[in-house]
This record gives sequence, C-alpha cells and structure tokens, in this order.
Amino acid sequence: MKTKLVLGAVAAAVAVFSQGTFAQTSPSRAEVKAEAKKGAIAPAGEGPIASQPSKMSDKSRDERKATTRSDRSAGKLKPAGEAVKPAGDTMSRDDKGEKSTGSTTDRAMRKADTKAAVRAHKTQPAGESAAPIADPQKK
Repeated sequence: MKTKLVLGAVAAAVAVFSQGTFAQTSPSRAEVKAEAKKGAIAPAGEGPIASQPSKMSDKSRDERKATTRSDRSAGKLKPAGEAVKPAGDTMSRDDKGEKSTGSTTDRAMRKADTKAAVRAHKTQPAGESAAPIADPQKK
C-alpha cells in the first residue's frame, strides 16, 4: 500500500513539474499590445488574403463593344435567355417568337373545367389538407 502511495506521489510530482517544459510559452500582455500597435498582427478576421485575380478588365468599354459587334456580325454570339436550343442548333428570330406556353387549352375551357369540378365537389376546399375529400358533406 505504501509503494502505491509513493508511486502515486512521484507520478503527481513529475506531472506538476514537467508541465512547464511541455507547455507553450505565451507572450505577456505588454508584448501583445506592442505588436498590435506596431501593426505586425492583423485584426481578428482580417488576416492575409491569398492573392486573387484582378477584377479589373484589361479592355476598355469601347474595345469590348467593338469585339461584341464583330462577334455578332460573324454569328459567334450565343443566344441569351431561356429560349436556347440544344448544342449545334442555331436560333433565329422566328424561333424566339414561337415559344410555347405549355398549355393546350384556352382560358374559357379551363374555367369551364374548374366550374364543373367545383360543382362535383372534386376541388380542394380552402384551408384543407392536400388529399381530396372522399365523401363531401352535403348541406
């Protein structure tokens, strides 16, 4: 029992005294303040930033416009917007006007269908769940 106690005390003493050798020494408060005033340390969150490519263009506005004009006349410009055809197909002005809305029924037919569904109680009542009512209540 005494040997366990002695070994425990020795281990505790070694741990306490060796802690200083393994610990990282931190600068004093005065040293940190001096470095901050000198500007050696960047403020928090404002550390050095990796070099990024310049956002400035190497061409002037007139040069870009001239390039665009020449590309447009040569037919090298890609069509803008959502009316883009698959790769390999070029779009003409006629194609842009022929966008389909995706609906094959006109407004009057849609209104008639909706009115018939309301009369047959097949529509979802306002504020109800998304599942259709199996047996609607009749008043």
